[in-house]
Amino acid sequence: QVQLVESGGGLVQTGGSLRLSCAASGSFLSIYSMGWFRQTPGKEREFVASLIGSGPSTYYADNVMGRFNITRDIAKNTVFVQIDNLTPEDTAVYYCAADRDVSSQAILSRLRIGASDAYDYWGQGTQVTVSS
Repeated sequence: QVQLVESGGGLVQTGGSLRLSCAASGSFLSIYSMGWFRQTPGKEREFVASLIGSGPSTYYADNVMGRFNITRDIAKNTVFVQIDNLTPEDTAVYYCAADRDVSSQAILSRLRIGASDAYDYWGQGTQVTVSS
């Protein structure tokens, strides 16, 4: 079982920045992919960004490209997402997710398009609120 703990959310003004963190139990050696999603009440969970494989490869949703940057610290078993130029549309609960391994090309394809059902483990979420 992989345990994930998000932190770094809070209240920020439009145009500001936040850095969200996701700490994973154990080593990154046991995790194939880590991703960030967000969800607003009444809406479906939305893919934001991910790291996949040993490179790792990076993936971003089209609507966050250029403002969101996903990175990792291997020594601390932690993945980050830096969010710049925040707008009220970014207000949401942000979730970290992890996939332990990939058993098929079909699962890998789901990871690459940011499908939430490709991930096995989820954190509790951290609230980001952007004021005007």
